[in-house]
Amino acid sequence: MNQMTQTLSALPLIGMIRDGGWTMWLIAALSVLTLTVVLWKLWSLWRLGVWGGRHSRRAIQLWSEGRWREAMAEVRSRPSARARVVQAAIGTTLDPAFDDRAAREETARVARQALYRAREGLRALELIATIAPLLGLLGTVLGMIAAFQVLQSSGNQADPADLAGGIWVALLTTAAGMAVAIPAGVALSWFESISDRLQADLEDLATRVFVAAPRAVTRPDPRAGEDWQRQAAE
Repeated sequence: MNQMTQTLSALPLIGMIRDGGWTMWLIAALSVLTLTVVLWKLWSLWRLGVWGGRHSRRAIQLWSEGRWREAMAEVRSRPSARARVVQAAIGTTLDPAFDDRAAREETARVARQALYRAREGLRALELIATIAPLLGLLGTVLGMIAAFQVLQSSGNQADPADLAGGIWVALLTTAAGMAVAIPAGVALSWFESISDRLQADLEDLATRVFVAAPRAVTRPDPRAGEDWQRQAAE
């Protein structure tokens, strides 16, 4: 057993992929794809500001105090998902063109777009976590079939060492498939938890804006036209 472990550890990576057959090449490609998706998701979530929220919380505080100009300035032009939802909720609440229902629908639309971006790529990780071990199992089954075919053709003169070597090479694909599927599954669960937390935060922020609206600010007079927008931009 120890000798087999040392042999496996000393075997170059390319050699293991070559010995594993075409299924190992597919699993290797899936491993590269998994790393690419994980790195891209980290960058995408960072761009969405999922680990932030300071400006949004500050805007909510200012909004509840009736300082709507400062609240808008706190989240204006910020790329984070929380800031965009808060800006949409405050902006539509102040806009006389939106009634309460329309303001909530527009805010929900902005939130759905942010959540869609937060969940992009998760289907790819889910697919990798599903098919990688299946590819490994397929490679093992094909390898075992080939090994037993050699045993059958050799008859009584079969070398047990050759048979054992063929079996461990066949089992290599299963190990490789699990080695790819486990990190993909862990990353998928982590990204899903981040998306769920972001959804809860967006719902909480939007609700706090609409609940505090009657106390925080008086809706501008519709006859004022776009004066409130000009004032908010100052």
